[in-house]
Parts: sequence; C-alpha cells; structure tokens
Amino acid sequence: MASPRSSGQPGPPPPPPPPPARLLLLLLLPLLLLLAPGAWGWARGAPRPPPSSPPLSIMGLMPLTKEVAKGSIGRGVLPAVELAIEQIRNESLLRPYFLDLRLYDTECDNAKGLKAFYDAIKYGPNHLMVFGGVCPSVTSIIAESLQGWNLVQLSFAATTPVLADKKKYPYFFRTVPSDNAVNPAILKLLKHYQWKRVGTLTQDVQRFSEVRNDLTGVLYGEDIEISDTESFSNDPCTSVKKLKGNDVRIILGQFDQNMAAKVFCCAYEENMYGSKYQWIIPGWYDPSWWEQVHVEANSSRCLRKNLLAAMEGYIGVDFEPLSSKQIKTISGKTPQQYEREYNNKRSGVGPSKFHGYAYDGIWVIAKTLQRAMETLHASSRHQRIQDFNYTDHTLGRIILNAMNETNFFGVTGQVVFRNGERMGTIKFTQFQDSREVKVGEYNAVADTLEIINDTIRFQGSEPPKDKTIILEQLRKISLPLYSILSALTILGMIMASAFLFFNIKNRNQKLIKMSSPYMNNLIILGGMLSYASIFLFGLDGSFVSEKTFETLCTVRTWILTVGYTTAFGAMFAKTWRVHAIFKNVKMKKKIIKDQKLLVIVGGMLLIDLCILICWQAVDPLRRTVEKYSMEPDPAGRDISIRPLLEHCENTHMTIWLGIVYAYKGLLMLFGCFLAWETRNVSIPALNDSKYIGMSVYNVGIMCIIGAAVSFLTRDQPNVQFCIVALVIIFCSTITLCLVFVPKLITLRTNPDAATQNRRFQFTQNQKKEDSKTSTSVTSVNQASTSRLEGLQSENHRLRMKITELDKDLEEVTMQLQDTPEKTTYIKQNHYQELNDILNLGNYTESTDGGKAILKNHLDQNPQLQWNTTEPSRTCKDPVEDINSPEHIQRRLSLQLPILHHAYLPSIGGVDASCVSPCVSPTASPRHRHVPPSFRVMVSGL
Repeated sequence: MASPRSSGQPGPPPPPPPPPARLLLLLLLPLLLLLAPGAWGWARGAPRPPPSSPPLSIMGLMPLTKEVAKGSIGRGVLPAVELAIEQIRNESLLRPYFLDLRLYDTECDNAKGLKAFYDAIKYGPNHLMVFGGVCPSVTSIIAESLQGWNLVQLSFAATTPVLADKKKYPYFFRTVPSDNAVNPAILKLLKHYQWKRVGTLTQDVQRFSEVRNDLTGVLYGEDIEISDTESFSNDPCTSVKKLKGNDVRIILGQFDQNMAAKVFCCAYEENMYGSKYQWIIPGWYDPSWWEQVHVEANSSRCLRKNLLAAMEGYIGVDFEPLSSKQIKTISGKTPQQYEREYNNKRSGVGPSKFHGYAYDGIWVIAKTLQRAMETLHASSRHQRIQDFNYTDHTLGRIILNAMNETNFFGVTGQVVFRNGERMGTIKFTQFQDSREVKVGEYNAVADTLEIINDTIRFQGSEPPKDKTIILEQLRKISLPLYSILSALTILGMIMASAFLFFNIKNRNQKLIKMSSPYMNNLIILGGMLSYASIFLFGLDGSFVSEKTFETLCTVRTWILTVGYTTAFGAMFAKTWRVHAIFKNVKMKKKIIKDQKLLVIVGGMLLIDLCILICWQAVDPLRRTVEKYSMEPDPAGRDISIRPLLEHCENTHMTIWLGIVYAYKGLLMLFGCFLAWETRNVSIPALNDSKYIGMSVYNVGIMCIIGAAVSFLTRDQPNVQFCIVALVIIFCSTITLCLVFVPKLITLRTNPDAATQNRRFQFTQNQKKEDSKTSTSVTSVNQASTSRLEGLQSENHRLRMKITELDKDLEEVTMQLQDTPEKTTYIKQNHYQELNDILNLGNYTESTDGGKAILKNHLDQNPQLQWNTTEPSRTCKDPVEDINSPEHIQRRLSLQLPILHHAYLPSIGGVDASCVSPCVSPTASPRHRHVPPSFRVMVSGL
C-alpha cells in the first residue's frame, strides 16, 4: 500500500470509492473491523462505554504475539493501559467522549508493522493519535510518515536516539526517556566526583554509536576530556588494552549484555578493575544478566568469579521505571499504590519495565485531547474533535501543540516534553556483592543529581581518580643529612683556622720560616674554599628559588675550582723550589723567593679564571630539571610520584668538564713529578714530597671513586651529595693534616731536627796520646746547604779526580827532606795541611780545588818544606832516612788511607761512620799511631 506522503509533505487524500462500493463498504464495515489484521478492538478488560458516548479512537501499535521477543513488552503494559483508561473514564475527563484504544500487532517487523498501520488507516475509524512504538525500526518508519496523516504518535518504549531528530520526526513524542537522556545524567555524575578525563568503549551498533556521539557533544565544552575513544565488533580485549595504555581510569561503556561479559573478562585480564577504575555502563540489562552469560564467559577462559570480581563496583545508568517519591500522581494515587494495583491486575502476565510509561502515556493522550477540545470550544469554528480526519491539518496542529504543553506528575515522575523528548528521571545503580543496588537518581527537569547516602561504595578509600595522578615531587637533600655534613664541614674549617693561627703565630720560627709560611697560608685558604663549596652543593630547590639555584650553579663551581688550584698550586710551588735548588747541577747560588712562588700560583689561578670565564660567557650553567619514571606512592594512595631532580648543566657540559679535568689532572701529574724528583731531599722543613705524594694519591683515588659513584647516583640526591661532601671533606682534611700536623709535632718536640740534613754527615776521629779534639763545621746558610746537596751529582767527576790527587800527594811526599827536623815538621804541621786539602768546602769552589790548595801550600811555605830542620836532630841517620823506600812506603800507607777515608764518604765511597783510617797492619806502632782526627759535619738548612 503506497504511502500518501512523499518527501515529507502531506499528500492528497485517497479518492472516495464509487457509490456502489461505498454502500458495500458500509455493510461490511463491522465485519472488516473484526477481521482486520491486528485489530484487537478496545483495550482488553476495559468496560465498554454506553452506546450513546461517542468514541475518541486511538491507534495502538505494539508487538503482542508470543513468537516475538519484544512481544512481552506489549503484553506486559496492557494491564497498565487498562488501569489508565478505567481511571480516566471514572473521572469523566473526556466527557461526553471516551477513549477507544484499538491495538494492532506489529510483530516487530517492518513490513507487518507498516501493513498494520495502513490497514488501520484504511479500514479503521479516524484515529486521533497513535499510541505505541516499541521496536526501533518499525517505529522510525511509521513516525516518518505521521506528518502526512496529521497524526501525533506517543511511544512508551522506543528509546532509540534516532527518533530525537525533530526535523525528520516532528510528530513523534515518547514518555520514556531516550538512550541519549542518560548523557546529561552521566555528565552530572562526572562533575559530582570531579572526573575530568574519561574514555569510551562502544560496540559497533548504531544504537550505541549514536549515544556515544551525543555524549561527545554533551561533554564538549564542559571541561571534560575524552582521552580515548575505542570501538569493537566481537573482541573487545584489544580496545580494553588500548584504554589501559592511555591511562583511562573512568570508562563509559555502550554495549549489550552479551558483550558486557566479554568486556569485563578482558578487564580482568588487563587488571582494569578495583579501586583505580570505574566502569559506567547501560543499566537496562536484564536482571541477573551475568548469570545468563557466564557460560559463554567460561568458554573464553574467564571464570564466573573472575567476571564478578571485574564487575564489582560498576555503575549502571538507566531511566527510572517508577518514581520513588511518595507523592500523589495525576490519577490520585502514589506510584507505590499504582504499582500494587498493576501487579494485582496483570495476574499471570509477566511485568514490563515500561508499564509505568505506558500508564502515563494514556494520561498524556487524555490530557492532550482534553486541551484540544478546550481549544476547539474556545475557537469560533465550532468544530468538534470527533470531526477530525487525516486531511485536517488544523486540528492536527492543535493536537500537536496540546501535546507540547503536557506537564503533570505521573507514576514515572514529572511528565514534560522538550522538543518531543521526555525529561524524565535517570537512576544510578551499582553492582555490589553480586546484586544491583540503587545509589542515586538524576532529575532531568530540575537538572539535579541526588546520591543516596552511604549506598554507593568504592573499592578504595575514596572515589577513583580520573587518571593516574602524577605528583611531581622534587627530590630534595635531606635536612638532617645536610645538617650533619655541614657540621663536619664547620669542624674542618675550624681545624683549618687553627692551622692558619699556628702558621701565623710561628711564622718566625726556623721550621715554619723554612717551609714558606705564605705558601702554607694559601694551602689553608684553598682548603677553606673547598670546605665552603659543600654548603653550596647542599642548597637545592627546597632551600632557594630557581633563580638563586642557577646562580649557585656557577658560584660553587668557581669556588671549588679556585680552592683546589690554590691549595695544590701552592703545595706544588713549594716543591718546585726545592727541586730547583737541589737539582742545580752548576752549583751556583740560587735564591727563589716567595714572591716568585706567588706568581706561579697566580698563573695557575689565571688559567682557571680564563677557563671559567670562557665557560660562563660561551655556555653558562643553567638549572635543568630531569624527570624520572613514575613511582608508586609509598603511603599507598592512588597516585604516582614522578621524581624531579635539579641539575646544573649546559649544552656542552662534557667538553667543559673535560677541559677542567684535563687541567687539574696535568696539575696533579706535575705535582707527582716534583714529589718524585725531590724524594731524596730529607730536610723535613723544606721537603714535603712524601706528604704531597700521599695527598695526591688520596685525592686522586677519592676523586675517581667519588666521580664514578656520583655519576651512578644522579637520581639519588642524598647519596650524591653525601659522596661529594665526604670526598671534599676527606681530601681537604687529609691534605691539611699531612702538611701541618708533622710540623706541629716537630715544633713541639724537636724543632732543630727538622732543619738538619740527616744524610750528609761524616766523622773522622783522630786520637792523640793525652787528648781528643773534635772539629765540626757549623750550620751553613740555606744556599751553602743547597750546594752541598748538589755534590751528589758530581760523584762521578770527583771519583776521577782521586787518582790525580793521589799522584800529587805522592810527589809532595817524595820531595820531602830526610832531615829529622822536617820529619818533626811533618808530624806536627802536615796534618793541618792535609785538613786543608780534605776540606770539602774547598772542593765546592772549583773542580780543581785540590790541586790549587796543594800549590798554594807549596808556594807559601817552601822554606818549611825544604829548609826547616830540627836543632836536636842535625845528624843524619841512614836507618831513619825519611826518603828511604821503607819510609816512603810507610808514609803512603798512612796518608793515602786518611785521604780516601775522609773524602770518599762525600762522593758515596766509604761509610763516614768509620772512626779511623785503615792503616796497614804491617806498619810499626809508631806509624800506626795516626794524628788526631777531625769531624766534619755538614748541617742542613
């Protein structure tokens, strides 16, 4: 049967049948009404009105047969419809008319539904309105053609959002809220719990997709972010996993109850349940729906207990079947009273959750027709409502406007329409302990949300967060740790101050004066600067502002660098002076004053300043914040901690650190070289080589270990600061103690011992008959001692001179006269001349010193050597002839060992501790009695 409407515009009325056919139609009309497909006449059980009351026919379209799944809805609402019609008749609301509801079975089939509609149009009376519409597809087809017939349709069970399009379905109304009506309620719930970040999971079905699209529009502009939108057809696990990957905590689901079981099984596998997650899904599923689908869930290896565990706490959103308020409705009964009457009337018919909306729907039709009659009565047309026909556009508009004015309190709440959509009540239920519990409701008319006290339960101590709350926490240096290390630093600075006081107070002492007190002061200053840097390394964002921290990055680097160079530069400068003096091969007098050492230290500092200034000008240190991976909250709260750590860095940090480390490394290598070169100088007041070596060793090892451990503990500021501080404290303390503690101990115990040269001592004892004479060379000045030290490098050369000196001594001896007087002279005076020859001081003036002394001796005393005679011995005894071979041999055996014994210790020969020369055992006792020895002692500086 063709539709009388095309392109949304009303078509011409069907042509009237010819007169014979009209007469036949009038005769067969009662029979056709009884035989018309789907015609059920008046509502079942409703008392028939008296024949004199004109009917107001209403077309009822709904599935009624048992063969259709949704036929239970039609059958379940009929008791409610009968109650409403009976109460309306008893109240004479439409007097003198009565409602005549004629039911037509659509069977939820588009073709059968459309045929039922046109049969009702063709064979039935003029229906004022259409009541019904359960199946979305059938309802949408019929609703689209209503405007051409000037019929207003009121549905009590069609919730599909498609029918909300007023441009396409302008004559369609419904007492049941649409599926989209839950979206404002969801918005209100999200705002109530301050959830501003959600995700959607939608089944690929038009009904659910439309709800999701509408929800997107509702949430848009409400400061609520839809962080992820996922959809699925059969397997939701992939979509669930994506939601978890995007850290979605509040999931808004749109799927049927069969897919719901799969979704929660996937949620269980992904651990997306419990105190951190909240699922919000449709609430219109069948009661105990999980019991019906758990078998299928088990087939996917999801046990029933796992399904229930994942479902625990989900919130269902659906319209409220009956109002919970104890208020009398338009019928004079409360919703609770009506529900009891409905249950009594339906007898063996199963209940339908739409019965309240069907009941209110009959009242809406009655009130609409009442207002339409009032409008007609007030008009000047004097038209009656029973005169309506499908071409009466004016009366159709009157009924449409009257429908829009509906506003009363029914058993489902306040009944009011906005653009044809029911502004009803939405309920919230929560799955608790394997059952659904009502926890709140949303009133669309008042736009209010009411949460029932103490009914909603979250699995945590508080509602879930809408996302992983990332608490950015700056990793700070512990205040107790900073206090402890600061106390140790203060103790170190007090110790350094004590050394400084000791050095200044005793600066005129020979021990301190020889150790360069000015250089000692610089060492102490460098140590104190290093100590001071610890205070700056411990100041982070918990103590200072970001701008101040950035300034401290530069200041502490400068202080530590300058302090290191000052301390070790001064120490190495002192060692260099000792090296320059004692390695002076030419043995020239060399004086190096402290001013020159200060210039050396200043040059080292100048290099430091050049590096630091270039660093600051080209690529200055900046405050950077490093973010680490999230960590769980130690207190067990539903938050994650993202540690933040402040660093002092720049673009080319590695290059600049490499330059600084290279320079400091070269400085330490230079110090090690000087310490090794002066290791044999054993004058403690001058030589700190042993302590410098120990200091460099300790500092080097500690710096390498500290740098490695500090790099490995970048993410642990307490450990890093502790290591850096302890390394600085240890290095500074050990360096100061190695430099000053030995001096302090020596000054208190034996101040002179440190200024003596403990290596260069030799003794020659000479015994006379009645007395013992000892001669010592007193301490010489610093330059003389330096020259004596230089003699070590002349050992080889002086050994070569021994032979020449022996020859000269033999020549002198052979020229001696054989007179007794001369022999006496030799005994008394020649030893003094030998002393002049053997005096080491004369050898230090020139390489030919020995020969010069002998020549001077011969030139100044020729008469004593050759002409002097003893008066008592004028007679020459052949036996006692001094020039005899025997005497010459004896003299050589006596004189040469004396020369060798006195001279060789200074060049590394015979030990100076030998107390007497090695006289030939064949010598006579007379000649074995040597002259008294003399002791030559070279004192240190």
